[in-house]
Amino acid sequence: MNRESLSKLFAVTSLLLIICIFTTEKKNSSNSTIMNGENTIISPITHRKLLNTGEERENGVEPNRIWSDKCSKSDIMIIQGATPPLPNGIPTYTVEISNTCVSGCDISAIHVSCGWFSSARLVNPHIFKRLRFDDCLLNDGKPLRNGRTLSFQYANTFRYALSVSSVSC
Repeated sequence: MNRESLSKLFAVTSLLLIICIFTTEKKNSSNSTIMNGENTIISPITHRKLLNTGEERENGVEPNRIWSDKCSKSDIMIIQGATPPLPNGIPTYTVEISNTCVSGCDISAIHVSCGWFSSARLVNPHIFKRLRFDDCLLNDGKPLRNGRTLSFQYANTFRYALSVSSVSC
């Protein structure tokens, strides 16, 4: 770049900086009103529940939060992937089912949508068993503790689409 283009760039940058400074001061001054010669800050908007701290909590009204204290079926994560096939060539898959509840909850009675699940390799029925069409039970219905993972392998010519259908908190 030559000297002339550098000076033009400097001039434009300086002008933009000055404009930003004046518009910022103008925005900050619009947040207050002048009454009796004093600056009074306008009270915060009260329809936003997360900003209210006094009366609502005393009356037993809690703000609606993104994370809940209760568990849900979205707290159970199912991951499965292909593993080396059986000696006779039937594909095998490893399934990992984890409790990812952020509030530290143990989740029981975990039911999984599993179609007509079957396996050429024995799956421990205390870990995962099909009760009827599209209903499999995890861990004999016992709680899956927070942060824990159960895993098993199954063998079939195709991969089953497994998803959590219901849980109990």
